[in-house]
Amino acid sequence: MQRRELNVAETHTQTNLLDFNRPELETYFAEKGEKSFRATQLLKWIYHEGVYDFEQMTNFSKALRAKLAQEAGVTLPECIEEHPSADGTVKWLLRVDSGNAIETVYIPETDRATLCVSSQVGCTLNCTFCSTATQGFNRNLSTAEIVGQILFATDRIGRSENRGEHVITNIVLMGMGEPLMNLDNVIRAIDVMTEDYAFGISKRKITLSTSGVVPALERMRELTDVSLAVSLHAPNDELRNELVPINKKYPIKQLMAACRRYVEGKPRRRVTFEYVMLAGVNDKPEHAEQLIRLLRTVPAKLNLIPFNPYPGTPYTCSTEQTMEYFRNRITEAGIVTIIRKTRGNDVDAACGQLVGNIKDRTRRSQRLGQVAIEIEEGRL
Repeated sequence: MQRRELNVAETHTQTNLLDFNRPELETYFAEKGEKSFRATQLLKWIYHEGVYDFEQMTNFSKALRAKLAQEAGVTLPECIEEHPSADGTVKWLLRVDSGNAIETVYIPETDRATLCVSSQVGCTLNCTFCSTATQGFNRNLSTAEIVGQILFATDRIGRSENRGEHVITNIVLMGMGEPLMNLDNVIRAIDVMTEDYAFGISKRKITLSTSGVVPALERMRELTDVSLAVSLHAPNDELRNELVPINKKYPIKQLMAACRRYVEGKPRRRVTFEYVMLAGVNDKPEHAEQLIRLLRTVPAKLNLIPFNPYPGTPYTCSTEQTMEYFRNRITEAGIVTIIRKTRGNDVDAACGQLVGNIKDRTRRSQRLGQVAIEIEEGRL
């Protein structure tokens, strides 16, 4: 990742300091004639204390506080809507600019608290079973907008009584968007997630999910070693080309080779493969056998995901019996396999249901809407 120029004069608005990792903050302060330790102090105020007003940062000089107030700020996304689920999951619709909003999901469990974070406004890809894909795409989120989701959730949920400890224990980059299509900003956000003076989350508790952008996955391997999840959803190229169209560019053989390289030299690491269960599409016994042969080529564990419906989808979820057959058969073959528990589906917060509020630059949502009308009117 190349070093960015931090020239405040080139921006039209105040610099959002959530956009910088610690080395970049050290550079930022150095350019103001300040010592590098100011970066650590600032990180502690923001991430440990939840203080965003420079006037309250009492170990900064009055002159520095005034300079920061003039040139910079700490800006979080604005909450438009909050949707609590009966199972404790909470979904937030967060405004990121005047025309766009994203969705972020908090998933509490007895032994952990996971935040599902978005990386794009919409998605550049077009997976046919995903509600986010029907909304089209507007832009990548900045580092500040990714980090801001975690800070917002931390503030909303309440901070730990132990200073510096966060109530969110796990981060999954599985929200709106394809993280590897926004790699630089995502990696910088991961730097902040793992920074001891910021969120201090273990890399093993951060999971990045990709549909298989192979060149970016190769580059990611050089920049971080967070946990990797791959949205597989089909055991052969013909079917995956239909469900996950990026497979036409980076077919399964290339993807699996990249996955092997990602965990190479890390004997205890596995790649998590995600497989949404679609009735009559990818859930036949021969698909289970193909999956076994495929997953034996890489250290793997498999998450079977019950399909979560959304308006206009042509798919339905596999039966419970079918999913149990898949789990049992693949487990028998020595591959750790679980059926993921659906969380938050009563508020459309489950996997594949996030839609946000998107000014679609691709016009994909408009085209799909017209197709739906023609189907309803019997013209297709």
